Order: sequence, then C-alpha cells, then structure tokens
Amino acid sequence: MTSIRFFHVADLHLDSPFKGVTSMPEHQFKTLRDSTFKAFQTLIETAVQEKPDFILVVGDIYDGEDRSLRAQHKFQEGMEVLNRHQIPVFLCYGNHDHLGGKWTRFRLPENVHVFRDQVEKVNVKIRHHDVYISGFSYPERHVKESMTTMYEEAFQTDAFYIGMLHGSLAGDTTHAVYAPFTKEELINKNYDYWALGHIHKRQVLHSEPPIVYPGNIQSRHRNEKGPKGFYDVFLEKGNAQFNFIPTSSIIYDQINCSCKGIVHANEWFETIDSAIENFRNVHGAGVLEINLTDVDANTLTMLEGTPLEEWLSMVRETQEMKEPNIWVHAITFDAIDAFEMESSGMTEQVISVMDTWDTQQWKEIISDVYQHPRLSRYIERLNDNDYETIHSEARTFIQKELVGKE
Repeated sequence: MTSIRFFHVADLHLDSPFKGVTSMPEHQFKTLRDSTFKAFQTLIETAVQEKPDFILVVGDIYDGEDRSLRAQHKFQEGMEVLNRHQIPVFLCYGNHDHLGGKWTRFRLPENVHVFRDQVEKVNVKIRHHDVYISGFSYPERHVKESMTTMYEEAFQTDAFYIGMLHGSLAGDTTHAVYAPFTKEELINKNYDYWALGHIHKRQVLHSEPPIVYPGNIQSRHRNEKGPKGFYDVFLEKGNAQFNFIPTSSIIYDQINCSCKGIVHANEWFETIDSAIENFRNVHGAGVLEINLTDVDANTLTMLEGTPLEEWLSMVRETQEMKEPNIWVHAITFDAIDAFEMESSGMTEQVISVMDTWDTQQWKEIISDVYQHPRLSRYIERLNDNDYETIHSEARTFIQKELVGKE
C-alpha cells in the first residue's frame, strides 16, 4: 500500500523574548533566549538525516509580526539546508507572524511554498501519487471567523488530502480564539490528515482521520511544561502513525520533593539536590519549579526561620557550576496538614472567601496591574490556568503569612 512520510511542525516562535524571567544570570538567559533556535536546528538536522517526503509548518514561525532579523536569517538558512537536500516545505503564517506585519523581507528558496491569505490547494507528487495540501496564512493578527468552509472536500479516493489549519477548537477559551473550527467540520471534509497549529499543548483531537496539534518546539514559560517537539507522520489510506520527536533544548517542568522526616537544613538541601540531579540525568537543561510535599510542622518551622527567597537563592547557588544547567525559578509547597494543626479561624475565613472567587472576580482584583499605562504593554494575556496558579500561590502565601501572625 502506498504511504507518505512528513514532519508536522507548528509554533516555532523563533527569537521569543522569554518574558517574566527575572534574576537569571546573563549567560544563562542568553542560553534560554537561544533555545528556540537550537530546537529549530534539531528539526533541520533530523530532517536531513531522516529525509521525509515533505515538511508542514503550521503557523507562528516567528514570535511577532515584526519578525526579527535574526529569526528570519536563521529560518532562511534552515530552509536553504532543506533545499540542498531536496526536502519540500509547505508553510503558513499564523496570528503572531501574520502577513500584515512590517519586516525586512528574505527570499525563501524554491523548495518552500508559502500559502497566501486565502485557502488554496497545492499538489505534490510523491512516488507518482497525488498529495493535495490545503492551507492559508493569516492576513492580519485577528482571524475570528471560521475558515473551514473555504477548504475543498476530498473527492479523489486514491489521492492523499492534508489540511493545514492554524486555529482553535470552537468553544475552547483557554487560548485566544482564532479561526475556530469543530471536529465535525474537519471530519466531513474527508481529508486523510489535519495538521493543526496555535495550541502549544501536544494533543490528538481525533484519530480517524487524525486531527493533530504537535505543540510548539520549545517551551517559553512555566505553563508549557515537559518536552516539546514535532510529529514524524507515516500516512496510509485509513491509517496513520505519528511519532513524537523531541526538540526542546531547555525543558520547563515542576518536580516534587518529599520533605517527610526532614528537620535539618542539610537534609533538605540533599533532598533538593538529588531531585534536581535526577531531572538533569533524564532531561538535561531545564527551568524548574520545585514543589515541596509532605511538609509537616517540623519542616515548616525550619523553613519559616529564613525567608523563602533565601532558600531559593541557596538552591540556585548549588547548581551554578553544574552542567547541563538547571535554573530553579520558584519553590512552592502546600503545607495543608501543618496549617490544619496550627491555623486559626481567621486563616480559614480568609481562604474560604478567596476560594469562592471565579475567573471574572480574579480579573477585577488584578485589573489595576493591566490598566497601568507603562506595565500593561509588557504583560501577556492571562488564561484560566494562569488564574488558577495565582489562586494557588495566593492561598499558600496567605496561609504562611497568617499562621506566622496569629
């Protein structure tokens, strides 16, 4: 049976500024800033080695509509490498790098097909077999209307049909909604594969036909945890096999460290160092949040003797000379058991009120920050996960503060 092989890539976000990272030494921050380029280089090297029939790049190649000069140069160089190895690339631009932006233009090599601002269908021959690839680039940042009606239905039973769509599942408000679609709309097109982009979480929305988000190739903040990469797809009629290929040069993640039985500081540091070393051995470089578990009254007393920022600073110091580099951006803990033993009704009353707040109320509470004339431009839009994180951290902070004062 005839089969084709392609790489499904999306959301490169080359030259992402990595906002919100503070206190990181300059040399480490440079490594972090370069991580999107290193992930992209891994993609190119893998393609040269594996030689897929073609590569699909589904939007947000660049992090902003101005498309930094460095990012465009690196991307153009990568496309030239693929051109020398005769690997076709089909790409569309998304909401971050839409066609309406202003940038210094590079000419991409002849192996690259860039989709226009309206849905179009292109044909490529793979081993004498027709493959039709449909897609479009965003003409401007906000494409709010559905684009699915613009995709032609598949009609040749012996040809492969692939749709490229940078957009959101209708009704999913966890991310900004662009070019919304329903699974039923895509299924009814009778395509063999839907290559999606925009959502940075790797997920398969439907298996027959495959409707797939590969996620982004490099995490950019703590809400994008775990390895990132792309899918290596082997496609036959009625059957698809997609293998995840990791590209992350730096992994954001959270690791749990049990504090059970810990009374002395040296025991605590040994536990933290062991957990970080285990992560380093498995994943390499990372940006980590350390979550302390099993925090009892003894451990809580030890931790409260010194500001948590000083514990964090000491942990960072223990990792400075180790490679691959690990940056610990936060230490958190849920000491509910300890608080239940020590807290009074005042703590419980404050927390019980806060636990009733919904997302809209949290938005109102932090609205002053987003209305600040200078700060607001540098703050990214928060999603539901961000508000849950704020809630959790505020809860822990209030618990610790009130327990110490009651």
